[in-house]
Amino acid sequence: MIPTSHLVPFVLASMVIIIVPGPSVLFTLARAVAWGRTVAVLTVLGNSLGTLLLSGLVALGLGPLLQRYTSLSRVIQVAGGLYLVYLGIEALRHRRRHAAAMVETSEDRPSRGRIVRQGFTVGVLNPKSLVFFAAIFPHFVDRGRGSVTLQLVVLGVLFSVMAFCSDSTWGIVAGTARQWLAGDPRRLVTLRTIGGVVMCALGVSILGAALGL
Repeated sequence: MIPTSHLVPFVLASMVIIIVPGPSVLFTLARAVAWGRTVAVLTVLGNSLGTLLLSGLVALGLGPLLQRYTSLSRVIQVAGGLYLVYLGIEALRHRRRHAAAMVETSEDRPSRGRIVRQGFTVGVLNPKSLVFFAAIFPHFVDRGRGSVTLQLVVLGVLFSVMAFCSDSTWGIVAGTARQWLAGDPRRLVTLRTIGGVVMCALGVSILGAALGL
């Protein structure tokens, strides 16, 4: 199974990518500001289920390829690093528009089933998670410790559990402080700015590791 020397760095890298205010966190914050803590936590539940499914699909697709072609991991890391930099730049460019959208809602509060389904959709379609799974997971696999696919699945489950705990905390805090957040869009702009900078930095670090810089 996965050695501790790989697992600890994986947990640290996962926390960085999870805590960064990306699409999933922003969606959760928007729900928390609009409808409160319960809706936020249900959104996170759906999101985590979507993330778990996505990680499983990536594991099943990448596992056999990585087992056979050892050089593929570097190619995936380079592509993932470039895409994370792109996502970071886009977050910085549109941070004010994203912040404004988060405090605007013309919908009635959705049902619990719909909240979970919408969170699931965001989780499955989250490009940050997809890039992280494809570019980062292979780096923490030990080919000498058995099935690569199984190791990728274990990493995916661990990531999803960590994401649920972290994003739920975001949602509860935002739901509690909803008036404070909605009262000044600059606070949300700051969150988006931090997210963009961290995504760019993570992308650059992935490129550096893949290229041996």
